[in-house]
Amino acid sequence: MMWRTAIYVLSAYALFVAAMYLLQRSIMYFPARSLSTLAQAGVPDMDVVTLSTADGLELKAWYKAPVVTDGVARPTIVYFHGNGGGIAIRGGRIRPYLDKGFGALLVEYRGYSGNPGDPTEQGLYEDGRASLAFVKDRGIALDRVVLLGESLGSGIAVQLATEFEVGAMVLEAPFSSAVDVAADAYWFLPVRWLLKDRYDSISKISRIHSPLFIVHGERDRIVPIRLGRRLFAAANDPKEAAYLPKAGHNDLPVHGSIQLVIEFLERQFST
Repeated sequence: MMWRTAIYVLSAYALFVAAMYLLQRSIMYFPARSLSTLAQAGVPDMDVVTLSTADGLELKAWYKAPVVTDGVARPTIVYFHGNGGGIAIRGGRIRPYLDKGFGALLVEYRGYSGNPGDPTEQGLYEDGRASLAFVKDRGIALDRVVLLGESLGSGIAVQLATEFEVGAMVLEAPFSSAVDVAADAYWFLPVRWLLKDRYDSISKISRIHSPLFIVHGERDRIVPIRLGRRLFAAANDPKEAAYLPKAGHNDLPVHGSIQLVIEFLERQFST
């Protein structure tokens, strides 16, 4: 009978929704399980350091101090990577900044690359706060700090920029919210009701007044460019954006994104 078929279909769908709810963090976060050496990652001039979080975790990260010329330090980039892998595969992304004399802290999250804990939205915000405490302890003023967030890391950068007034913020392939990304990918699920880690950047961006640069690929199939454009439209001035017509989600550096970011930072920190 049709009513029985409908019950079976609805029951199967309800079980599927329940499973997705329970497994959602394993779908959202894809951590590397171990951390390679600095040399293997192409950043032998960086140091392995420890970030201490407010909730008691000790997290390994990579750091290099900025070059100081005539008593003035170059800006320091605090780098928040995306949901997949870890800092070891971001060596090539940070290398051009190091070669220009920028300082850099590659933040590794809880549950990634052998670090203790499990990734959650609030947990990664704590990791971000620990990263800023680290650079402040190194004598780096917040107005010489650049928050650089890649994909998921853009949500962390935005949250921190609402709490700390930094020198600049750079967002690569950012989203309006993780809910919007999930709703696009899982249109057949009620994700707006079910998602635990929401990274709701669109509700926060108007509280930020640091100079902003957004770079996004027009062929991005993971975070649709319309979500990055929406975030940019809601942001305060001063702001700049570069939309790369041939770039997708993970290949922004291939299409010149790093040089564009460096040029933006040179303009912002020219004095």
